Amino acid sequence: MKKYYAGAAFLALAIFSASGCTRSGGETQTESRYEELADEGEGYINVGFCQVGSESDWRVASTQSFRETFTTENGYYLLYEDAQNKQENQLKAVRSFILQEVDYIILDPVVETGWDGVLQEAKDAGIPVIVTDRKVVVEDESLYTCWVGSDFEQEGRKAGEWLEDYLADRGRGGEKLRLVTLQGTLGSSAQIGRTEGFSQILEQNDSWEMLEYQSGDFTQTKAQEVMEYYLDTYEDIDVAVCENDNMAFGAIDAIQEAGKTCGPDGEIIVISFDAVRAAFEAMLRGEINVAMECNPDQGPLVSDIIRRLEAGEEVEKIQYVKETYFDTSMDLESIMEGRTY
Repeated sequence: MKKYYAGAAFLALAIFSASGCTRSGGETQTESRYEELADEGEGYINVGFCQVGSESDWRVASTQSFRETFTTENGYYLLYEDAQNKQENQLKAVRSFILQEVDYIILDPVVETGWDGVLQEAKDAGIPVIVTDRKVVVEDESLYTCWVGSDFEQEGRKAGEWLEDYLADRGRGGEKLRLVTLQGTLGSSAQIGRTEGFSQILEQNDSWEMLEYQSGDFTQTKAQEVMEYYLDTYEDIDVAVCENDNMAFGAIDAIQEAGKTCGPDGEIIVISFDAVRAAFEAMLRGEINVAMECNPDQGPLVSDIIRRLEAGEEVEKIQYVKETYFDTSMDLESIMEGRTY
């Protein structure tokens, strides 16, 4: 563990007094928060983790993975910050971690850009930064040690390929298809990758027409509003591509309130991403056709990376977690029994 200085604690307190970041319980940061590392972190690998927020079931599962991995029993002392989906809060959190001289910083960025300055500060301080889930776009990639997460573009392609196969199996290959997309937070890695990946398959199918793209911001409430707009604007919609499960739930609410049906036996095919437990339940109810997996259990892989760095080993710059997809043709109840999220 690096030494902790009272001056740094004071500066960190000043930064966070204006930041709006909260602890997981929701209380405002206090001076005692910045004494924790000095009082309790001695002898552990001190890790600062700044999470996007808690906007979705997937995000909650992601946070749980890191909290369950980076425990004192496993040799870590974790400083956790919820940025409430605001990049400015993340910038302040990372600077606080730097001032506290943590050993490692884990960052799940709200958006891809705007990180060059703060990551340079971490590099100058000699603190490795591991980026997880969403990516960062920086001029100098040496500013972060590595990235761990999902191949979002591949997820998008798999969703398009699944739709091709699904239609072919039902004798609907080549059928005129009208689609809408509920995108995630614009500029986030998941949104960029999933939109691009699915678009690659869309371009290969002349009979598919994407009517419109709009962001549902990865939230159920916003997605319901967007889907209501789509249903009011377009007479016929065959497919709703929802770039996360919570947006799929919002889309389903809108579809059902409009007196329409969705799922394998419905009017509208619903494609979702993440594959959290609630999505399995929606598939079992016949509301979602398929959920492309986005594995939130990234804590153990990040811990392994830190252990290797502690041993002086080099690590790969890009590391993907293993993922698949699930649809209503599978034994979903049995699959759910073996899943942690």
